[in-house]
Amino acid sequence: MKKLGLFLTLAAATAFAGEWTGYISETKCGAKHQTGSAADVACVKGCIKGGAKPVLVVDGKVVAISNIDKVPEALYGQKVKVSGDLKGESLTVASVEAAK
Repeated sequence: MKKLGLFLTLAAATAFAGEWTGYISETKCGAKHQTGSAADVACVKGCIKGGAKPVLVVDGKVVAISNIDKVPEALYGQKVKVSGDLKGESLTVASVEAAK
C-alpha cells in the first residue's frame, strides 16, 4: 500500500503534456466566461488590464497559466486550443490558437 501511495504522489508531481480546448478567462471572473460572446471578451480584456491574470477554463474548471505571456490579447475571452504541460493545477503553455 505504501508503494501505491508513493507512486500516486510521484505521478501527481510530474508534468502531463497534452492538448486542451477551452476559453481564455481571467482570475477575477474565472469560469464565468465560457461563451466567447462580445460581452465575455470585453470583460476578460478589462479585468486583465485591471491586473487579473489570464486562465484557461476547460469544462468549467479553471486552470492557472504559468507563462501568461504566451497568451495573446487577441485570444482573451475566446475559445482556444492549447498545448502544453500541466503540472498540478498550473499549465505551461507551449502553443495557443483560436479553436473552432
